[in-house]
Amino acid sequence: MSALSDSFSLLDLELFVRTAQTGNLSQAAREMNLQPATASASLKRLEQKLEARLIVRSTRSLRLTPAGEIFLTHARQALHTLLEARNSLHDDQTILRGQLRIAAPSDFGRTILRSWLDEFQDLHPQLNLMLLLSDRLTDFYRESVDFALRYGVPSDSSLIIKPLLPNVRRVLVAAPQYIERYGAPENPQALIDHETLAWVIRRNAAETQVHDEWTFTRGAQTQRISVQPRRTSDDGAIVRDWAVAGCGIAYKSALDVANDLAAGRLVRLLPEWEGENSPLNLMMAFREHQPPAVRQALQFLGEKAALLNRA
Repeated sequence: MSALSDSFSLLDLELFVRTAQTGNLSQAAREMNLQPATASASLKRLEQKLEARLIVRSTRSLRLTPAGEIFLTHARQALHTLLEARNSLHDDQTILRGQLRIAAPSDFGRTILRSWLDEFQDLHPQLNLMLLLSDRLTDFYRESVDFALRYGVPSDSSLIIKPLLPNVRRVLVAAPQYIERYGAPENPQALIDHETLAWVIRRNAAETQVHDEWTFTRGAQTQRISVQPRRTSDDGAIVRDWAVAGCGIAYKSALDVANDLAAGRLVRLLPEWEGENSPLNLMMAFREHQPPAVRQALQFLGEKAALLNRA
């Protein structure tokens, strides 16, 4: 950290991180109240000190070079460390300040996480909160996110993974009006003849994967059914809304549809067949030099999840 602080100004580091986050140097400059010429000079100064090209710019796009990708991780960590050092100068260490940025699945964020974070912010009124709801995978090296909650385990082995809700089953659900119109499937294989609704995993801007293989277990028997969904979305909340509206059968996390099942808006189908486990995990890019707000938020969410696990 000392080498970074000796060589680079805080402005240069922050501008570079914001530019990588927004994908636009002009927007990053506006957010920092800098003139475009000042921002360009700052980026050029940083590249000269590193003796490496960090960003490739064209008239319409901006992308990080391989060197930029590597430096972004260290620059972001350096900024976290500086923020923690600044916060440590306050007399009352129990007061959390700054901004906490959390990414979470859309359904879980609305139905459960939001109320948890409301309670956490009530305990720490000087803390600003940004909740980013999306079902796409989080790019920690481009997005300024303190941590993310995601179902399943990502392929990126460099991330720190901490189980939050390790036992979350998917359940098969449909609205009463759908069942009245089309009937309920008698077994998993019968799903092939029904209207189904599927979630799309957006891995990046160019790559998507439809979650159209549904797994069910009954005793020692396992069935994997490849459905042909009529409607798909990369937003899990939209899939849930379609199911509630009677548009088809969905295969959802039990957490996401618990309120709908209790209220009768959805009905569980084939309850004798157990859906696949889709654990909810906390993910972050690094563990060192976490600001106090991040450490306490992780502890708070862990305590909330423990109560939910025992329920």
